[in-house]
Amino acid sequence: MRALFNMRALLLCLLPLILTAAAVAVAAVAVSPSLNDDVLGLIVFKADIRDPKGKLVSWNEDDESACGGGWVGVKCNPRSNRVVELNLDGFSLSGRIGRGLQRLQFLRKLSLRNNNLTGSITPNIAIVDNLRVLDLSNNNLSGEVPDEIFRQCGSLKTVSLARNKFSGNIPSTLVSCSSLASIDLSLNQFSGSVPSGVWALSGLRALDLSGNMLEEEIPKGVEAMKNLRSISLARNQLSGKIPDGFGSCLLLRSVDFSENAFSGGIPGDLKGLVLCGYFSLSGNAFSGEVPEWIGEMKGLETLDLSRNRFSGQVPSSVGNLQSLKVLNFSSNGFTGNLPESMVNCTSLLALDVSQNSMSGGLPSWIFKSDVEKVLVSENRPSGSLETPLFSLAEVAVQSLQVLDLSHNAFSGEITSAIAGLSSLQLLNLSRNSLRGPIPAAIGELKTCSSLDLSYNKLNGSIPVEIGGAMSLKELILEKNFLIGKIPTSIENCSSLTTLILSQNRLSGLIPAAVAKLTNLQIVDLSFNDLTGNLPKQLANLPNLLSFNISHNNLQGELPAGGFFNTILPSSVSGNPSLCGSAVNKSCPTVLPKPIVLNPNTTDSGSVLPANFGHKRNILSISALIAIGAAAFIVIGVIGITVLNLRVRSSASRTLAAHTFSAGDEFSRSPTTDANSGKLVMFSGEPDFSSGAHALLNKNCELGRGGFGAVYQTVLGDGHSVAIKKLTVSSLVKSQDDFEREVKKLGKVRHQNLVELEGYYWTSSLQLLIYEYVSGGSLHKHLHEGSGGNFLSWNERFNVILGTAKGLAHLHHSNIIHYNIKSTNVLIDSYGEPKVGDYGLARLLPMLDRYVLSSKIQSALGYMAPEFACKTVKITEKCDVYGFGVLVLEIVTGKRPVEYMEDDVVVLCDMVRGALEEGRVDECIDEKLQGKFPAEEAIPVMKLGLICTSQVPSNRPEMGEVVNILELIRCPSEGTEELG
Repeated sequence: MRALFNMRALLLCLLPLILTAAAVAVAAVAVSPSLNDDVLGLIVFKADIRDPKGKLVSWNEDDESACGGGWVGVKCNPRSNRVVELNLDGFSLSGRIGRGLQRLQFLRKLSLRNNNLTGSITPNIAIVDNLRVLDLSNNNLSGEVPDEIFRQCGSLKTVSLARNKFSGNIPSTLVSCSSLASIDLSLNQFSGSVPSGVWALSGLRALDLSGNMLEEEIPKGVEAMKNLRSISLARNQLSGKIPDGFGSCLLLRSVDFSENAFSGGIPGDLKGLVLCGYFSLSGNAFSGEVPEWIGEMKGLETLDLSRNRFSGQVPSSVGNLQSLKVLNFSSNGFTGNLPESMVNCTSLLALDVSQNSMSGGLPSWIFKSDVEKVLVSENRPSGSLETPLFSLAEVAVQSLQVLDLSHNAFSGEITSAIAGLSSLQLLNLSRNSLRGPIPAAIGELKTCSSLDLSYNKLNGSIPVEIGGAMSLKELILEKNFLIGKIPTSIENCSSLTTLILSQNRLSGLIPAAVAKLTNLQIVDLSFNDLTGNLPKQLANLPNLLSFNISHNNLQGELPAGGFFNTILPSSVSGNPSLCGSAVNKSCPTVLPKPIVLNPNTTDSGSVLPANFGHKRNILSISALIAIGAAAFIVIGVIGITVLNLRVRSSASRTLAAHTFSAGDEFSRSPTTDANSGKLVMFSGEPDFSSGAHALLNKNCELGRGGFGAVYQTVLGDGHSVAIKKLTVSSLVKSQDDFEREVKKLGKVRHQNLVELEGYYWTSSLQLLIYEYVSGGSLHKHLHEGSGGNFLSWNERFNVILGTAKGLAHLHHSNIIHYNIKSTNVLIDSYGEPKVGDYGLARLLPMLDRYVLSSKIQSALGYMAPEFACKTVKITEKCDVYGFGVLVLEIVTGKRPVEYMEDDVVVLCDMVRGALEEGRVDECIDEKLQGKFPAEEAIPVMKLGLICTSQVPSNRPEMGEVVNILELIRCPSEGTEELG
């Protein structure tokens, strides 16, 4: 009992201490969660966004407070230790704004501008009572802004939702934010009317609702906005008249009502805005005269009344605006002349009164000021007389940068005093009645980038000093009476992109200096008296878009390559002595093409160049040589046939007795002597003996080509293969070289290439074993089909694209095909193209062009012109040429070379001429008429023509061809129907 009593006594003694500790603990529990609300809210906010630059890495959820100084973008009240500002501007954040910010109960400023935040604003992040600044501008936020956002906004002073994608109405609750000083909702998609309460926010200083779809009229009562400094309603659909009241907002410094549908006159009470520096009503339907009281707005620096329906004269009171820097009265109905009182506008920098009906001479005060930009173009009232251009002889306006006096009735001469415009960047005096020569002083315009003197009555020659204007990008002198030569000094104007000298009387040669202007895009020298040959270097201009030399006296061959491969006939017409494909006239110096033998006749027309398109009636020496060569070839073929018959029986016996052994990468025969030969299969152990009879069975022959005959046979395992028996035995490399090349081909695998499965070697017989493709050749589908069985457009496009992919893969594997033609493109049972016979020319000891061309004479028409020129290297671009011909063959259904009764039609030339003359339908296979998409067919044909460029370097890579074809294809729903 004593012990129990003592324990109770001890507890009674400790009770005050225990209660005190408990109170402290309870207080800690109550305060601690409150202190951690900021940490919790920010961590939850961070979890909803992505931080690619790691800007928020310092935010640590293990910290007891966000106010330790290490949290980037966070500012706290040092007394309460609570977060009061969150500024994450330009952090490249993305994702959504979550509800975590709700926990920041003491937040006064939230700025998340210049990020990539998306999604909508939900009521869950309604503004807390203490928030004063909300800036979410320049993000990708979208959707409607709910009214709940501004339910509790008594402290809010600044709100900016600008440059987002918000839509719907402006929240009506915004007007309950009675403390608002700045509203910026610009560049969104808000629609409907402006909430009427906005015009009653007496504390508002800045209102920007520009760049939305707001409509209806501005109501009366705007005079309540006594503190308003700036207002912009630009680029909306607001209408009606501007109500009176804005003149009572005496603190207004910027007013922008442009790009709406406002009408009526300028409200008279606006004259009280003496502090206003920017005033724009442009792009509306305001009418009437500009009131004289406009001169009372003496604070104006920019006055823009352009693109309205104002009429009458420019009021002389404008001269009172001594602070005026920019005056734009363009596109109205102003008449008369600019008032002389404007000489007092000593601060004026830019003047635009273009597109009115003003008359009279150019005021002298313009050239006595520090103005930088003067636009007085298109002021020609009906029945107006010519007005002398103000002489620049007495002044040097060093500040003037832009002078546009075009489309007027100015007359007189351009004097040498123009050199005084030393800062000029643009000079446009076009479409006036100026006379006399172009002064040599034009070369003193060192900073001028655009010079347009076109459509005048200027005479004399182009001064050689023009080369001094080295900054020129545009030189336009068309429709004058200029004579003489194009000066070679023009090469100094290295930045030129546009050179237009048409419709003059220029003569002499086109100087090679023009070819040095590598930035040229548009050149027009048409309707002159230019003579001589075109500089071949013009083909090297990389950026040409247009080159018009029509109606001159030029002669010789058009440059080959680059832009000139597809130049329009209209751009070179009217030059009788020019030759080249664009003018449908062959040149004697054209790069030679392979000889084409006409099998349909034996007269003098049977020997023609491949690009020949005219009749020939005289048997030429080259024809006699070709006939002799043909006879020699026939004798050779007979000899080879006899030799082939002798080897067939031995080959059959050899193959029938052959056995295999499997091992490593290849399965090969154990013997390599002449009697048994050597057979290598690149995979598996098929029984080949049962297929040997095919080599002697004419019924199994699939076809013959330049390198040998092809037979179909079935192996012992039921596997069909195609066997090519090479007929170039006397030219084939040694066994080691042969095997090395064939094994390289055997490793190539692609869905659009015929797979090489193996080979057989003896010194007298070589066989290549390919996969068997059941659908036959493309040539058969294009030219031997009958009835309704023909290739649709979709099937043809797939063949073109698949063939391109196969060739691109070959080139990627450093293999040149050498023998592209429609008989070497096979179609499998799924309609997919497979390119065969690739790389066989590499089996020859050397790429002898005579031997090669004689072995693949069936490819005439597909062969690139460099085969006929020993100095040009054979590259992958030869395949590109053949592919281009193949593309045209697929689209047109015509053979590369077709023989008429007394003519030869070359497919490339026919398509090029038809396209240039707009005869597209003549280029499309008649089987496809009405069943092809022109938006695909025309670009495909143009691609084919580019691939058949005479200059190899101008042909694209096959990889580029694949990319272009994939861009051309239009995956619309109607495509299948067209097929």
